[in-house]
Amino acid sequence: EVRLVESGGGSVEPGGSLNLSCTASGFTFGHYAMIWVRQAPGKGRELVSAISSGGSLVYYGDSVKGRFTVSRDNANNMLSLQMNSLKPEDTAVYYCYYRNRFQSEYWGRGTQVSVSS
Repeated sequence: EVRLVESGGGSVEPGGSLNLSCTASGFTFGHYAMIWVRQAPGKGRELVSAISSGGSLVYYGDSVKGRFTVSRDNANNMLSLQMNSLKPEDTAVYYCYYRNRFQSEYWGRGTQVSVSS
């Protein structure tokens, strides 16, 4: 059974930092690109960041570029997202996601990030 479990969310003030983690199991983690997606209240899903299977290629959405850093530890089946200089508009539920070679999609349950003063 595929499982994606996010952790590390919380409440911080603007300018603060959080480090999100996604622990994966039930599939060969190192074979797949992984993605962070967020959804703010009342808004659609937004692609935050993506990382290739080996970690050499990364992508960031324009709204987080220069502030967030994605990484992965294939030995421990873990995906991370270091978030710095957080802004109120970063408030959202953050999900890790992947799609396998059969085009089946898998999502975690998400972790809440709240940025306010």
